[in-house]
Amino acid sequence: MIESKTKKLTRVAMLSALAFAAVLFIRIPLVLFLEYDPKDVIITIGGFIWGPSISFAVAIVTAFIEFLTISEDGIIGLIMNIISICSFCCTAAFIYKKDRTLRGSIIGLISGTALLTVVMIIWNYLVTPIYMGIPRTEVVKLLVPAILPFNLIKGGIDSAIILLIYKPIVSALRRTILKTENNNSEKMKIHPGIMAIALLIIVTCILFVMTIKGII
Repeated sequence: MIESKTKKLTRVAMLSALAFAAVLFIRIPLVLFLEYDPKDVIITIGGFIWGPSISFAVAIVTAFIEFLTISEDGIIGLIMNIISICSFCCTAAFIYKKDRTLRGSIIGLISGTALLTVVMIIWNYLVTPIYMGIPRTEVVKLLVPAILPFNLIKGGIDSAIILLIYKPIVSALRRTILKTENNNSEKMKIHPGIMAIALLIIVTCILFVMTIKGII
């Protein structure tokens, strides 16, 4: 029991450190003032490997680290960050836990992207006027041109990256830290067609962002 708790704490600490590093070093402007970082990729992969409870724990720890270090949005920003991470990562990990196949991963990632988008539209509508001190009518003007496309693009990019790198990461881990663990059988096999679609999603999102910014 103690060993199991130690392993879980180690996983949470490792994934939280990687997720925070992703936030710290990789920030890409997407839509207006909104920036993309790949921490959800790391947190979701952790959930795919060890279950949605790990995703939830890492989401909490990572959000608190951001809150204490680099965030300027206060306690409301912390709450919004946790909700955003959990909407995508925990949803995808929970569905994949029930169906550990390529189909399960795709359904989980699509569901996570859809829930992320809906939840963040609702929460931005409710909360943004409070912590930004602007009228709710101004927030409504941002929902379709900013909040909606940002979360769809974010979820799409995260999903594509996860589909591309999940199996290589699991294969590498099996040769090291996973080789002594009794994990559920992995039936997720990435076919070349899925890899091509994942790359197409990433390219499409990049071109869409460039179009919004007037670059092309």
